[in-house]
Amino acid sequence: MGRVADFRNGDRKIIDVNGRSVGVFRIDDEFYALRNRCPHQFGPLCVGTLAPRVISDGPGDVRIDPGPPLLACPWHGWEYDIATGQSFMGPGRGNLSARSYDVTVMPGSELAGPGAGRPRPDGRVPGPYIAETVPVSVEDDYVVVEC
Repeated sequence: MGRVADFRNGDRKIIDVNGRSVGVFRIDDEFYALRNRCPHQFGPLCVGTLAPRVISDGPGDVRIDPGPPLLACPWHGWEYDIATGQSFMGPGRGNLSARSYDVTVMPGSELAGPGAGRPRPDGRVPGPYIAETVPVSVEDDYVVVEC
């Protein structure tokens, strides 16, 4: 596929592998590969925006998750874990129509206390789609994509 030296940290290359368009990403010296097709409506997934996951354990506590970033499809914004292909809906994106809710003001300590369960620390809920991941490895200073 190519030499490791051809990829700088944060680079992506979209290649053809046996007739399939595949995006290869280098993130913090790890390589990931996804099929360049969003399972939602088949958009060009791998040209989308990469963003780190932001997580919080409560009000005022915000930090960047050290894991692989999320890739957002440029067509409709579906977000995918580049390591697993799992889709996610961002906080508040679960409903397509606007809804109103009752609001209660509570001390922050009550909100972040034990048992304040959320689907994930970053507030994202796993979605119904899983992007096709492609095995990628490094052999003798070359990036190898296996399809």
